[in-house]
Amino acid sequence: MPGATIYHALGLHMHQPPGNLRLLAKNSPWEAQQIIRCYARVPRYLKEFEDVGRIHVGFSGILLEQFRDPVVIDAYRQWVDIPAMVDSYREASNIELIGMGYYHPIFPLIPTEDWEDQLVSGRQITEETFGCRPRGFWPPEMAFSMEMVPALVAAGYDYVLVDHPHIEPKAGPLDVFKAYRAHHNNQSITIVPRNRSLSDAQESGMDPVWFEQQAAHTVADSPAPDASRLITTWSDGENGGWFRQMHEASGFFGVYFAPAMRRARTGDYAIKPVSLTDYLADHPPTDEAAVRTGAWNVGSTSGFDLRQWAGSPVQRRAVETICGVSHRYWALERSGMTIPPGARTALDQARTLILEGETSCFLFWGDDWVSQLYDRTDPAVALLAKAETLMGA
Repeated sequence: MPGATIYHALGLHMHQPPGNLRLLAKNSPWEAQQIIRCYARVPRYLKEFEDVGRIHVGFSGILLEQFRDPVVIDAYRQWVDIPAMVDSYREASNIELIGMGYYHPIFPLIPTEDWEDQLVSGRQITEETFGCRPRGFWPPEMAFSMEMVPALVAAGYDYVLVDHPHIEPKAGPLDVFKAYRAHHNNQSITIVPRNRSLSDAQESGMDPVWFEQQAAHTVADSPAPDASRLITTWSDGENGGWFRQMHEASGFFGVYFAPAMRRARTGDYAIKPVSLTDYLADHPPTDEAAVRTGAWNVGSTSGFDLRQWAGSPVQRRAVETICGVSHRYWALERSGMTIPPGARTALDQARTLILEGETSCFLFWGDDWVSQLYDRTDPAVALLAKAETLMGA
């Protein structure tokens, strides 16, 4: 192994589309139990390894909203006490909470006018739920564009995770084992590369010996093998049999996490778990990079375009629809006309439906789920028409 320290920033992404926890509890209780136990395992294992364990968790705002739903709390009580689970995240000193867009939108596909609401409300519900300000941001589906930089800075974020194949350093070869600074329109933010290949292993199955060996191999071939190295791995935390495994000894926490932390505790592990906020404070980035618009590799896609969400004619029409309804909303808001109380109520209701309609899941699952987007846009259009009438527009 190289003489320099290899740090590991491990992250889990958590999201459920609007109303899904209720739906699962009613129609698929086994899956509901698998999923809720995924959320509950994280703070339990991090408490066990409070001295050495470090992990990052990002919850979408709409998932946190469902955690507050009394119907959900009651339905899941047989498996997990959700309020107590939320408190255990709040109390954990070694879980770094990451921000996300409230409704988990594909930011490059939605109107830029909607970015602020998605970003700020996502940050606020994380603060309200856990009592801490998220310093880092996870772009839903890792869909990122450079135009997001000023919006992220304005929303109070210090760093953003990006999938490493999209990073283009201003000078020299790409070094996936360090952070960079990205600049756009006189604003800058730290970008942290997510190691795609090692993250794929985290998603599907690995053990500490394999990870340690693979880390040594990839670091040795990096541009600066003797410098301090940062390996960032990130995956969904509640999808796939590896994380949903009810026999914990056979899943992520039993096969990888607990054994790795035991070795870290005894000093018999060449990789040091770290939080990104702590790491970046000690290793501030100095080199600059740009990021090509893209997402992570999901399904059969490479992530080098957004076709998983806008590849078919049906998906593209849905994107055009949600953008068109949003533009109609903003035209009324910015018209300068007097907005009477009834119109204000209609506009606010339409606004919520528009933002909820931007949920990525309605596009990700293609033609099967896209109707749920129209379930939001159709009533939003009716509300906007009502507002127009009341305003005399």
